[in-house]
Amino acid sequence: MITPAFELSQDPDFLNLVIRVPYTRTSEFDLYIDGDDFKFFAKPYFLRLTLPGKIIEDGREKASFDIDKGVFTLRVPKETAGEHFEGLQMLTSLLAPKGSRSAKPLVEDIEACGGSVTGEDEDDEDFDWQVEQEVYMETSEEQLKELQKYGFGNQRSGVFTRLQEELTDVIDVRNPDGTTSSERRLQRLDAETTVFCHDHYLADLFEDLEIQGLLKFRPWWSDLSLDGIQQGEEALSFTDDEKEQLRKFTNRSYLLDKKTRFQVWLGLVDIILAYCYEVRTTEGEHNVESPWTIRKLSGTLCWLETYSSLQEVLVTFGRRVLCYPLYRHFALVSAAAQDAAQIFQSGKACVLKCLLDIHKVFRENEPAYILNDLYVTDYCVWIQRVKSKKITALTDPIRNVPLRKKDLELDLEALEAAAALVEEEQAAEGSSTESQSDSDDSSSGDTSDQSDDGPDGAKGGAERAQAGPLQPPSPAPPTLAALTSAEREPGTLPPACPAAPSQLIQELGEMVEEGLWISAQPRGSKHSQSSSQGEAGRGCSQAGTATAQRGLFLETSSSKNPLLIVRDDLGSDLDEDYID
Repeated sequence: MITPAFELSQDPDFLNLVIRVPYTRTSEFDLYIDGDDFKFFAKPYFLRLTLPGKIIEDGREKASFDIDKGVFTLRVPKETAGEHFEGLQMLTSLLAPKGSRSAKPLVEDIEACGGSVTGEDEDDEDFDWQVEQEVYMETSEEQLKELQKYGFGNQRSGVFTRLQEELTDVIDVRNPDGTTSSERRLQRLDAETTVFCHDHYLADLFEDLEIQGLLKFRPWWSDLSLDGIQQGEEALSFTDDEKEQLRKFTNRSYLLDKKTRFQVWLGLVDIILAYCYEVRTTEGEHNVESPWTIRKLSGTLCWLETYSSLQEVLVTFGRRVLCYPLYRHFALVSAAAQDAAQIFQSGKACVLKCLLDIHKVFRENEPAYILNDLYVTDYCVWIQRVKSKKITALTDPIRNVPLRKKDLELDLEALEAAAALVEEEQAAEGSSTESQSDSDDSSSGDTSDQSDDGPDGAKGGAERAQAGPLQPPSPAPPTLAALTSAEREPGTLPPACPAAPSQLIQELGEMVEEGLWISAQPRGSKHSQSSSQGEAGRGCSQAGTATAQRGLFLETSSSKNPLLIVRDDLGSDLDEDYID
């Protein structure tokens, strides 16, 4: 049989049902109403609902069928006029058969919310969950590692043993089936401390223009009425895709002990916080990074973490916000916490809508669908059985939990203080540099004015001497005119040329006869040197060519120490001998 698409609504006196059954005949319609039990049959469709309140047949009921649209509409009076039926949007819960809504799920839901009714405490004592845990503690360490639990309510194990290829794309734990919860926590803390980037954090802290725009964004849940739970849920509607997904969920019961139920609530807060950050930073438009962002910021999804307090949840979320996503600002942590508080204040329908959105994001991502099977699907089914007043009870604790930067244990305060000190020093240096530049410009202007006046030149020089030492001017490179014999006295050396070209070498070879004595070999070589200036002069013409190739050793009439002043520039390696 096919479960048809349906919707429920209410007014103070009537319950309205809209059932879509195309390609059926009214002659085959069959209705059954008995208190909170409602059944509808029209081949091949069958719908069975367990309502949150009782309805009756007293002649005021009305039904109609639109053949073109295939929509059957039924209006049935309530047994108690004015009664409000809670949870009409929880389609998965309404589809549960009456037998499944017995004492077990009822006890589970109320205790999960922290409440109890008469007789339920005795039933809980009859089934001691702690006994089963003690049995596991008595097993060997090897067996304990094989039975590591994770997932919703710690009811799964061995999942990643069969999914090794998808493991690294979904979670950060390398061996979840062989790692205890305490070991996973230590590994998570170490990974967060290692990956934390000081530069990225400071950049977002001091250049936060874009982040300030994200903080002003108003997500979709901010438009819900906060005057009361009933008004908030009535203002919220589910899309056709969300309704279809709710009908596809398989209803199930969750028998959880008190400690596990508390961990389930904290895990829900952790997932909603990650979702709030993702919605705010993408301004309500999911992108290809959305699955990664949600799972990465949630310790529950990424590290299979179980928490023991709400403070621990917020600290873990804050650390991960400052370590992994694109925008790493502490103000975004506080904004996500306020968004989560508003979601829980809006009631069960709002929380369910967030979970359905997360389910869709993961469903459309190839490896992330595993997280739906481990956590999100169970949360979507479980939350429909929880009382809305228990959900709203989380609002104030989330808002009032103190979360300070030092609680994250990332040395944020010391880092910010050091960055502020550096910024002040840079500002002071910039101001000093600007002042010095203005002073130099003023001094330069005065000097140029005074140098034009003849008598005032000395005064300007005195001021420059007081301002600082003057650098000697760089000597101008020598010219060929400075090297001619007409401009220097006989027996003096020409000025040194740092890089003489080949033409200069040739000219020097021609000029040596006018006043310089050229020695073809340095003193101290294996050949004896000429002992007189006349011999050196006579050997000039024969040794000129060889001397130009090896290097010019010049000797003056007043000095007996020749010096190499020029090298060949033709590419050959020359011996450069400096003679004592």
